[in-house]
Amino acid sequence: MTDTTTDLAGMAERAAWPRGSGDGHEAAEVLAAARACVDPELRRAIDSLPGSLRRVARYHFGWEHADGSPAAGNAGKAIRPALVLAAVRALGGEPAVAVRAAAAVELVHNFTLLHDDVIDRDTTRRHRPTAWTVFGDADAILVGDALQALGQRLLAEDPHPGAPAAAARLARCVVELCAGQQADLALERRGPEEVTLDECLAMAEAKTGALLGCACALGALYAGGTPEEVDALDGFGREAGLAFQLIDDVIGIWGDPGHTGKPAGADLAARKKSLPVVAALASATPAATELAGLYGGPPAESEAELERAAHLVERAGGRDWAQVHAADRMSRAVGQLARAVPDPEAAGGLLALAEFVTRRTH
Repeated sequence: MTDTTTDLAGMAERAAWPRGSGDGHEAAEVLAAARACVDPELRRAIDSLPGSLRRVARYHFGWEHADGSPAAGNAGKAIRPALVLAAVRALGGEPAVAVRAAAAVELVHNFTLLHDDVIDRDTTRRHRPTAWTVFGDADAILVGDALQALGQRLLAEDPHPGAPAAAARLARCVVELCAGQQADLALERRGPEEVTLDECLAMAEAKTGALLGCACALGALYAGGTPEEVDALDGFGREAGLAFQLIDDVIGIWGDPGHTGKPAGADLAARKKSLPVVAALASATPAATELAGLYGGPPAESEAELERAAHLVERAGGRDWAQVHAADRMSRAVGQLARAVPDPEAAGGLLALAEFVTRRTH
């Protein structure tokens, strides 16, 4: 991913953003601070659930083992709540006022993860079995529903003047997320040569970009931002979200399972039409023709088949396209951010997070 990293580093320098060592240190600090602020609110919300739902939720967040004993697990990177708090700070507000909003976004995000794992039949998340494989489909789905309700309740009960608009915006975002998931499933039912890049990009914006944009917009609302600032930060999050999804799709094919916590090549094994795959299929190359034939067949079963599919995607240009397009989306994100926060120092936390999600290599 050298090309992408180089492009993003150049954008940061042109924005006069003090990047420090450039090793993700600033983003790590922003994420750690967000997790420290938001985790107590998340735990309070989860603990308000009835016992059976609470047990599944606590397992999903990595706080308990399947038998209910305590676990020092990984509850995720907290990118979305960190975006909420960083957006508040970027517009001159005090992040502490938006902790409930940040927790609400994280609850909605985990609602989507629980449902997506059931829909996609993913068996591993965060280096351990997914909730549905331990507790069953029904419990995983119901707990996802409960997490979404908890997120909305946090905003409904928040006395902050920005909370009503934030609740309405988050509800609209959930509808968009569901539409994006439905579009994703519809695309999977179509033939490998019947799916366009434009369709896949629109689906990715709804599935991934929408919630990152909503997180930034909620931060702007809690900071008392103008409608123009709210929309610009939403646009920043959406563009950064597309970059995130592009890199995530690359990692889904070529990532190290030891870092990702997911099986190697899971997307290829399921014949998923991720963005690098669709870009490869659209390349009109001999490798694209061979890949289309492979994708028109049954799911891959052997390691050799997965390696062959990954090689074809790369030969057809899918990997390079995804990396270059991720850098382009990050450039657009920086442009949107500059509309709302022209001071690079004030925007530093948001830029650090955006660079973090697009510099990942695993």
